[in-house]
Amino acid sequence: MTVVKSTLPEEALRVTGPALQDTLVDLLGLSLVGKQAHWNIVGPRFRSIHLQLDEVVDTARAYADTVAERAAALGVTPDGRPETIAATFALPGTKDGWLRDTEVVRLLVESLEAAIGRLRARIDATEKADPVTQDLLIGITADLEKQRWMFEAENWPREDG
Repeated sequence: MTVVKSTLPEEALRVTGPALQDTLVDLLGLSLVGKQAHWNIVGPRFRSIHLQLDEVVDTARAYADTVAERAAALGVTPDGRPETIAATFALPGTKDGWLRDTEVVRLLVESLEAAIGRLRARIDATEKADPVTQDLLIGITADLEKQRWMFEAENWPREDG
């Protein structure tokens, strides 16, 4: 049963729908990674990174809502159920227990970098299928790249040289 009829041709929707759903999962998962790290961070930079994690969480949650609403507007039912996120989330996640501030920074750089790489592939895939969705994905990528840069700068000079 189709409740909302898509304005996209079926072929374009076959590309755009999964791109939006996969982005939704990445963003919801990223928000959970950020919150878990937020609650468990320890170390001398606790406060600044604790607050910075909330920025990532807020950004991911706001974009998740925008992505889900874009999918719904195209007639694709967004799926943000916990079991869907648990089954399909593919970004690096946190370990159990307390997390050193340096570990949190490294984790966020890796998670954001992975999300950005996946978004860039979806940007390429949606170029012809749906430039509106592509534009949304470009904006998300820009914001996540900014967050990644800010976290990467936290661990300078790098411990590995």
